[in-house]
Amino acid sequence: MLHQKKIVVVMPAYNASKTLEITYNEIPKDIVDEVILVDDASRDDTAVKARELGIHTIIHPQNRGYGGNQKTCYREALSKGADVVVMLHPDYQYSPRLITAMASMVVSGHYDVVLGSRILGGEALKGGMPLYKYIANRFLTLVENLMLGAKLSEYHTGFRAFSRAVLETLPLEKNSEDFVFDNEMLAQAVYFGFRIGEISCPTKYFDDASSINFTRSVKYGFGVIATSLQFLLQKLNITQSPLFRKTDRNSAG
Repeated sequence: MLHQKKIVVVMPAYNASKTLEITYNEIPKDIVDEVILVDDASRDDTAVKARELGIHTIIHPQNRGYGGNQKTCYREALSKGADVVVMLHPDYQYSPRLITAMASMVVSGHYDVVLGSRILGGEALKGGMPLYKYIANRFLTLVENLMLGAKLSEYHTGFRAFSRAVLETLPLEKNSEDFVFDNEMLAQAVYFGFRIGEISCPTKYFDDASSINFTRSVKYGFGVIATSLQFLLQKLNITQSPLFRKTDRNSAG
């Protein structure tokens, strides 16, 4: 608990056996009430390792993709009564020790979404981020800030904290099952007027850290631009996208 709010950490996992334990051990158990791992049909023993560590583990019988994995993560966290949900990759690329700070920013009531930014501290390249990914990150972030009317340092981090209200409001089931899910989620948060904060987060790139290849990165980049365009057209009342339409359940709530 943190100020009487239940904190749940969710970890979307795929072939994360080698880094899971070190990541889990740095999660601040003094404020985190529960950790949930969703294994997306890994080819290694991620699920076995997770259960050995005492983590509540859900296994997808077939690979659903990064976005599909997160959908399961958030549904399960909400069903467990989470007030704040922190999404942390189990590959040890981001520092779990920052969970307390990120959750506190949400619990304070100042922010609805908090992002662990690899860019704010200016250490992304020193942490091993490939140069082409850094350049693409900066370019796509510039485009998104212009099209969404926001001022974020990056939209592409995999370290995020959300209030329960955010997860209950965003039409996440309409989102992609692939990597662009992350970007669609932030565009939705901006569209629905949620307050987004950022915190500087060091990053580590190494052999066992998950990373999409160049081809998938290009596909993701086009998906990001497409999402931003949908947002802009929606704002201008030119088109209506399912991404920015609340479900009946959410509308009733």
